[in-house]
Amino acid sequence: MPTFFERRQIVTPGDLIAEGDYLAGENTYTEDNRIYASRVGIVEYENKKINIVALRAFYIPKIGDIVIGTVVEVGFNGWTIDINAPYSALLRASEVLSRPFKPQKDELSQVLSMGDLVVAKITAYDRSHDPQLSVSEPGLGKITRGQIIRVTSTKIPRIIGRKGSMVSMITQETGCQIILGLNGVILVTGKNPEDEELALMAIRKIEEESHTSGLTDRITQMLKEEKTKGEEKTKNESKS
Repeated sequence: MPTFFERRQIVTPGDLIAEGDYLAGENTYTEDNRIYASRVGIVEYENKKINIVALRAFYIPKIGDIVIGTVVEVGFNGWTIDINAPYSALLRASEVLSRPFKPQKDELSQVLSMGDLVVAKITAYDRSHDPQLSVSEPGLGKITRGQIIRVTSTKIPRIIGRKGSMVSMITQETGCQIILGLNGVILVTGKNPEDEELALMAIRKIEEESHTSGLTDRITQMLKEEKTKGEEKTKNESKS
């Protein structure tokens, strides 16, 4: 009566979890005395009953993804990073330092400390090991300016738009640089806070109305109207 996944491992629909004398619980189904997962989630065993805790807002890591994470622990040879996934990720010191890591001399908290945000790339991940991160490519590393907004990770493709059309339009209208973490964390960096707030407003609207049609036109119109309001306000303030 074997089981094929350990407790707290991630499964996807159709994965064979166990066979034999087990009971199908939440988010599972039975075929030919075998229990399968019916949703993406985490395996939990309750005696002989098997449940899948559904992952609704969690991000499932994939190798090559760009993510934005928060340092939650400074370790002996690297940092533990929260990437809004069921498991924390590891960023090794050797990936950050431009020279060989010397544990006797290097104080890692002076490089990245608790609460710091980083843009990173997932370089390794499987169901038995936590994700591994790298910041060695251009554009990756510690975030030093800009504003962060968090959305449901499944909404990121809608924010990107077809062939990048939506995010390109927001960038063009606001003048902001936008880094979309596929884990649902977005960095917006503009010339001033007003431009950043305009981009954030657009992103929030996309998340709220992602299921509707004609969204690109509405976002474009909203941004143009808000920019006009801002310009008129600036003119009135300069006159007074």
